[in-house]
Amino acid sequence: MYSPALSRRRLLLLGSAMAGSGLAAPALALTGEIEREADLDAQPNVRRNTQSFRTVRWQDHFDHLRNGAILCDVSSRALHFWSEDEQTYLVYPTSVPMTEEFTRRGRTEITLMRRYPVWIPTPNMRERDPSLPERVEPGPDNPMGTRAMNLSWQFYRIHGIDNPAKVGRMASNGCFGLFNHHVEYLFERCRVGTQVVVI
Repeated sequence: MYSPALSRRRLLLLGSAMAGSGLAAPALALTGEIEREADLDAQPNVRRNTQSFRTVRWQDHFDHLRNGAILCDVSSRALHFWSEDEQTYLVYPTSVPMTEEFTRRGRTEITLMRRYPVWIPTPNMRERDPSLPERVEPGPDNPMGTRAMNLSWQFYRIHGIDNPAKVGRMASNGCFGLFNHHVEYLFERCRVGTQVVVI
């Protein structure tokens, strides 16, 4: 006679055996290689962290949750958010800076919140790539997507994204890019003064 419970047990035992023998794939593969924008579509099967995250305690990074708190974790390519009342904890995959040179770590906060932002490349970006437009109006080709939250560090943002293939990869010039539906949800829960820590 067929027993669903027995089959589930066997499946769990088989999965445990595979994990123990090293046959199970790792949840997060960080190669340390720079993933340039031109490579994103050319390598659709490159592993990136879009679903496997560990939970993090806000107390390990913040003294309080006044105005809410965001932790951007470069190594795990994840953004964590805690609401001031501790009722909401969100974890999202995010694009991270392409190189250590573009990465800034430490404490900052949200200073400006914009719906359907205009994107203006930084002087450094235009120096490296003179073909960049002077500005891009809101729309599907805007690299900042549908929402942007400026940080107190000049030119650094948490924002949406024009190319979903960038999420979970080393693909930014210093900002943290989320899927547009994620940044829209996060945007409604943040405010000017929300504290941000980048590790």
